[in-house]
Amino acid sequence: MLTEEQVIEALKGINDPDLNKNIVETGGLREVKIKGDNVSLKVALARTGTSEQMKVQQEIVSAVKGAGAGSVGLRFDELTKEEVSQHGGMEQGQPAAASGPSLLSEENKTQFIAVTSGKGGVGKSTVSVNLATSLARQGKKVGIIDADIYGFSVPDMMGIEERPTVVEERIYPVERFGVKVISMGFFVEDNAPVIWRGPMLGKMLNNFFNEVEWGELDYLILDLPPGTGDVALDIHTMLPECKEIIVTTPHATAAFVAARAGAMAIKTNHQILGIVENMAYFESKLTGEKEYVFGTGGGERLSEELKTDILGRIPLGQPEIDEKDFAPSVYDADDKIGQIYHEIASKVIEKAGK
Repeated sequence: MLTEEQVIEALKGINDPDLNKNIVETGGLREVKIKGDNVSLKVALARTGTSEQMKVQQEIVSAVKGAGAGSVGLRFDELTKEEVSQHGGMEQGQPAAASGPSLLSEENKTQFIAVTSGKGGVGKSTVSVNLATSLARQGKKVGIIDADIYGFSVPDMMGIEERPTVVEERIYPVERFGVKVISMGFFVEDNAPVIWRGPMLGKMLNNFFNEVEWGELDYLILDLPPGTGDVALDIHTMLPECKEIIVTTPHATAAFVAARAGAMAIKTNHQILGIVENMAYFESKLTGEKEYVFGTGGGERLSEELKTDILGRIPLGQPEIDEKDFAPSVYDADDKIGQIYHEIASKVIEKAGK
């Protein structure tokens, strides 16, 4: 059976890239838990959310599995300023962030579209993924940031199994269905929980903009976590020109809570492109009869309150599963629901003006 001592010994060969000392020596190995052949680690680095972290992540997993682990759960933290200073500080000449073009520069012409909701469980990520793929099908250059840090799901929804590549300190996103994708899910192992403080979340989001080689984009879709917490506030601060789509269900409570997200957008001068009412009804394949499972009127009330349009109503449904080209949440272009998303994307292009 694998022991803690064996794990620690394996990790002595992994260096913190900013301190040029191994993560055991720096005190960066915060936690080791072993259950059977499953190992759970918490590791602190001088900097997180960088291309170097991705390399370290892969090295750690490889080393621990090489020592006999069957699976490795990995969480990252940051060393304190005192700890960094104690170990000699950052290496001289090392930049705080990788060089290269930034999506946040004034010269960048990408349209930012945040997809948000007041509460979880309304299908916000499904809308984000299908909006992104529908825009790409209409010839647009599209990226998506899975900014739902705690509930990241975009890679699974799109059937993505590979990881981003790192070339000369730049992270190259994974591309699927013509959409470039970056997600917090790429920075954890074995679906480990993300337990981070608010400031660290902001740093990770900032690195998603600055350290990823996005290339030229027409639209960058941001799948935000529900509500108006730290991540939503950081996005509003980073992206003063961001546009927003608010997702709700027909249920009165969902619409009521979604209004808070809309109010936040208005207060920060973000343009609301419109409302998507998800799970609007269930349509029987046998009879064509519609059943309004979650009631009616939520989308209308929300659009009236926020003085915006309803971009579309999405019925309850499930994409056809193709085992050879697996993407459990992406609708085909010729699917009935896929066609609704096509219409929503067309309206977004018209309203966003690009």
